[in-house]
Amino acid sequence: MMEKLQRFGGAMFTPVSLFAFAGISVSFTIIMKNPLIVGDIASEGTLWYSIWSVLEEGAWTIFNQMELLFLIGLSIGLAKKASGRAAMEALVIYLTFNYFVSMLLQQFGLTFGVDFSQEVGGDSGLKMIAGIKTLDTNILGAILVALIVVWLHDRYFEKKLPDWLGIFQGSAYIVILGFFVMIPFAVLTSWLWPIVQSGIASLQGFMATSGTFGVWIYIFLERILIPTGLHHFVYVPFNFGPAIVEGGLQRVWAENMVAFAQSTEPLKTLFPEGGFALHGNSKVFAAPGIALAFYYTARKENRKKVAALLIPITLTAVLAGITEPLEFTFLFLAPVLFVVHALIAATMSTTMYALGVVGDFGGGALSMMSKNWIPLFNNHWDTYLIQFAVGLSFTLIYFLVFRFLINKFNLKTPGREAVDEEAKLYSKKDYKAKKASEKETNHVAIEGANQYTDQAQTFLKAFGGSENIASAANCATRLRVSVKDVEKVQADSAFQSGGAHGVVRNGTAFQVIVGLSVPQVREQFDLLRNHEEKGRD
Repeated sequence: MMEKLQRFGGAMFTPVSLFAFAGISVSFTIIMKNPLIVGDIASEGTLWYSIWSVLEEGAWTIFNQMELLFLIGLSIGLAKKASGRAAMEALVIYLTFNYFVSMLLQQFGLTFGVDFSQEVGGDSGLKMIAGIKTLDTNILGAILVALIVVWLHDRYFEKKLPDWLGIFQGSAYIVILGFFVMIPFAVLTSWLWPIVQSGIASLQGFMATSGTFGVWIYIFLERILIPTGLHHFVYVPFNFGPAIVEGGLQRVWAENMVAFAQSTEPLKTLFPEGGFALHGNSKVFAAPGIALAFYYTARKENRKKVAALLIPITLTAVLAGITEPLEFTFLFLAPVLFVVHALIAATMSTTMYALGVVGDFGGGALSMMSKNWIPLFNNHWDTYLIQFAVGLSFTLIYFLVFRFLINKFNLKTPGREAVDEEAKLYSKKDYKAKKASEKETNHVAIEGANQYTDQAQTFLKAFGGSENIASAANCATRLRVSVKDVEKVQADSAFQSGGAHGVVRNGTAFQVIVGLSVPQVREQFDLLRNHEEKGRD
């Protein structure tokens, strides 16, 4: 089950990875239309305003089509064969499902407790999805349909039909099966989802009134579950809906940003739900404190090397909000520090929330600037002053706590040992030097090979070759692989020799911490697998 959940989490990253650019784009276009920032040139009716309105409409694409995005992304990420065809099948079957629901509510809406004559949006529970007026099942409906389609696809896509039915094989057969499966699924959805919507409304009320305790629990779970890859299950319903606010925190914040910027009311009064979007503060303010603790607890002769390794991954965490390269640096060497990190991160964000800090703070500093600090600074500078005061205070707390624990328990963080392979981090320079010496024996001359091929080959060899791979996927920074025989998998040092930051082992499920280049490494990993399998054939 853990293996399947990890694979699901990896597949979720495919659509989620697009939201960062979309959010920044929406925020930037809104800033350019705000007269408080750019002056009267941004007044409604001007050419400037019209041009940026056009760009803003395009920037909303990801948010407006979230259901389709998750549907297609999950189908591609989860299907074990012909993933492109699985995505096409999922799209057709999902549209069929929504047409079924739409007509069921049009004909029998009152029986299901739904007034289908209402306008979409608001508290109607209705939405336009791909031009279809239907129940607003948000991304959850898309995820469920994607899972059903992937199951049908993997099970029946290659089924051989009689010759006289051959035209219905493959994708056509899956769509036919999906058509009939969606009939009872649409009926169940029309009956049960209005009840779920009522429950979600109650959950929103509970979470919104749970105050600091609810924020603390949310932030803690979002951090502590990162090693398992299950943190997706925590933040996705909040960021993209339907938990806490319909449509998700990111969308609602962006839609109301201009109104919030012009208001002098406290942000916590305007948008109390924004306390559940403060988890990015641990990326901006925690990373420098942790990195400094590592630096000052390293041996003096190793500090220069440790600094060279920590500076780029710390900047990545602070600016881009990608913390896994830094967090996995100490997760494998001193797991207790990761628990402490989650506790402090939750406490920091909760303290900010208690003092009135809310907004869309899920990313790094660049995202925070475009979505919060720049557009809202004029009337809410005092809120951001509090945020920085608390954040920098916790940077110091991180440094002091981590330094104390590392020294007290002699934790084996980078640079603490004179010669220690486990504590060693491989820099890009180290990796290139190693590969240069092994080029003749390790290079694979196949069509499509590139600078990531050697690294992928190192990982494939460490996993015991393509014949030992059951499935492979990836998320933001990790290569997720399921193997057939655990005994054939080599030690962590074999992966680290290829530039990996570490390895998570859970039965037959493995996660290799690669870094931000993992999509390219995964592509070469699959290319090498196919090459080996063709060679055996």
